[in-house]
Amino acid sequence: MTAPGARPGAPAVSVIVVSRHRPAALSLCLTALSLQSHPDYEIVLVADPGSIGQRPDLPARRVAFDVPNISQARNRGLAAARGAVVAFVDDDAVAEPGWLAALTAPFADPRVIAAAGFTRGPDGLGWQLRAERMTRDGLGVPLAVTGDAPVLLAPDAAGPVGTIGTNCAFRAAALAEIGGFDPAFPYHLDESDVNLRMAARWPQALTAVVPRAEVAHGLAADAGRGPQAVPRDLTQLGRSQGLFAARHGGTADPAEKAQRARLIRHMVAGRLDPLSVGPLMASWRRGLADAARRGAPPLPPPLSAPLPAPLDLRLDGQGRATLHMAGWHWRAAALRRQARDAAAAGRIVTLLLLTPTVLPHRSGLTPGGWWEQRGGLWGPSGRDDPPLVRGRFAWRAAREFGRLRRLGR
Repeated sequence: MTAPGARPGAPAVSVIVVSRHRPAALSLCLTALSLQSHPDYEIVLVADPGSIGQRPDLPARRVAFDVPNISQARNRGLAAARGAVVAFVDDDAVAEPGWLAALTAPFADPRVIAAAGFTRGPDGLGWQLRAERMTRDGLGVPLAVTGDAPVLLAPDAAGPVGTIGTNCAFRAAALAEIGGFDPAFPYHLDESDVNLRMAARWPQALTAVVPRAEVAHGLAADAGRGPQAVPRDLTQLGRSQGLFAARHGGTADPAEKAQRARLIRHMVAGRLDPLSVGPLMASWRRGLADAARRGAPPLPPPLSAPLPAPLDLRLDGQGRATLHMAGWHWRAAALRRQARDAAAAGRIVTLLLLTPTVLPHRSGLTPGGWWEQRGGLWGPSGRDDPPLVRGRFAWRAAREFGRLRRLGR
């Protein structure tokens, strides 16, 4: 079977970023996208009027849009995109330099219709999500994927491979043919709905799970959640859950249990007032009741088929040199000046700052354009690390930089 829009070779790619009222996070996201190693890509920014001008120095196709409906916004981006493949990343996420090249390489296989990468949490090191299948209940079932090689999977009895909007890609023509993202899902399960509709339309098509396509997702606050993703209201999530279950023949009961368990975790961690759990779950049930009154939403009509064209605002990230720097934290000021200068000269820079402690590591992209990882010489830098990581300075630096080379820096 040949997936719609497939053509031999590596296709040009449009990276679509949707942002609403988070200009600082968006600026960092765009900085990361400007450092990608892909040889032929464009950035399509769909943002509110106050954010649309972020990074004016960066070539980008800019679409002003200020409605709280991420599905509509993504469809606006799809309509503006010129690439045969469209990739998506959230405005509060930072993509590794090799992200886009790794994520889109599997589309050289005409059977591949979608791709999903691995997503780290706000500390840039721990996992937020790796691989999963999406059920008709709207819940993910973890998939065991080992190694760095992409894994190509068709839908099975458990469901299709799930994609999350902060780290995924699709053939543009296929996404348009099923109607793109459904505005009935303004937030939550919008990507999962796409996964199930694609699986129904092309049951033999493959989705690539790409471990080396990594982003770090920051979980910035918005109207529906506060810092550290603590929910303020669950009405929209409940409504989307009910509509999803009605459309795809699932039930909302497992998701309700998962939501309550999530609130309890926030409460135990001290992030949520215990008296807030009841009202939040009541808002979830109000959303479910509203979905029941609406009934299953009709399937969206096809969108106008995109016509892939040469990218007039293209970026070419090939040929950038990388630079690894490491030092003790008391030399941070001097090392950061060097990192800033090297980044301004166009290099992909990673600065490792260590303390003589067992403090856990954190990693992220700085506004100055270099990556910075901080932590103790003997502190853990991943979930599989023990609380005490034994080794000398040179060994630790080599260990951390060795991990990063596979990501393009």
